[in-house]
Amino acid sequence: MAVNFNFPRVIRSAEPRRLVRSSDGDTTVIEQPIRMVSCDTPEKSGYAGKPEVSQPKLDKCRQRLQGGFYNALPQPLRDYLVAKLTHDAAQRHIEAGERASEAFGKLLATRLTRPNGTTRSVATIPTGEIIDSHGRMLAYIAPWFTGSQSDPVPPPNDPERRTLNLDMIAKGWAAFFPIYPSLPKNSDMNLAIAEAQAGWEGNKGAWTLPSGRNLLLGYEYRMCIKLGEVKKDAAGNVVPDQNVNPRDLIDEAFQRSCVNLQTMTEVDLFGFHAVPPWARLWFWWKDRKLARQHLGLPAVND
Repeated sequence: MAVNFNFPRVIRSAEPRRLVRSSDGDTTVIEQPIRMVSCDTPEKSGYAGKPEVSQPKLDKCRQRLQGGFYNALPQPLRDYLVAKLTHDAAQRHIEAGERASEAFGKLLATRLTRPNGTTRSVATIPTGEIIDSHGRMLAYIAPWFTGSQSDPVPPPNDPERRTLNLDMIAKGWAAFFPIYPSLPKNSDMNLAIAEAQAGWEGNKGAWTLPSGRNLLLGYEYRMCIKLGEVKKDAAGNVVPDQNVNPRDLIDEAFQRSCVNLQTMTEVDLFGFHAVPPWARLWFWWKDRKLARQHLGLPAVND
């Protein structure tokens, strides 16, 4: 006998996880990395290398944007990115990533420590896609209150109930980065928008002046690293740009469409630069039909 069910499955590739323990015959406890959703901190050197390695990639991206290689991209987008691709863009970005990591460590220590000095568990709120392509759980996280007499759950609007995702946005260490379908309920979404706007306009955290305004956001940095990728042939030789298809690099770098939350209009794959960072909502291009329907956007034939 053979079955042949004709519907799409969502099955991820295997990922290694450390086994902590087993609790019964069909349940294990493992270490599971969590990607905090709706927020995006600057990258550290682990993503594209230290400044001496990553800056040449950004320089290559700037050269291509200015030299006509990426003429398929709108000129305003190219101008926006070039303005951020300074000679020290990688160093400033990675330093901001280190400072964001330090700030998050302090936030964890503060928010997860009870008055008696013991450490709280982390409340994990999976949402949307649940597991991303890297095997990370997509979730909001917050301190866990047991609800006991000695550890009562704070009232709904108490700051102690805030997610750590929101705190990182409010402190200016994480860009607001909501991606459909991993969105919070409307009240929390509006709170996040307000905190993101206050953090950005208040020049907090990584956005501190004078250099904060032209700091590449996390997703912009990753985008430019991809646009600056140098292709090599099977023998390891660098392929000249005239033999590289720019469309391949563009398709790799731009996989999400942006929505302007101020007007609830889609600005497509290449228009995010015209939207304030705190007002950007994203959806994966592959999900565009359902995303437009759920977000109340006009249907587009593309």
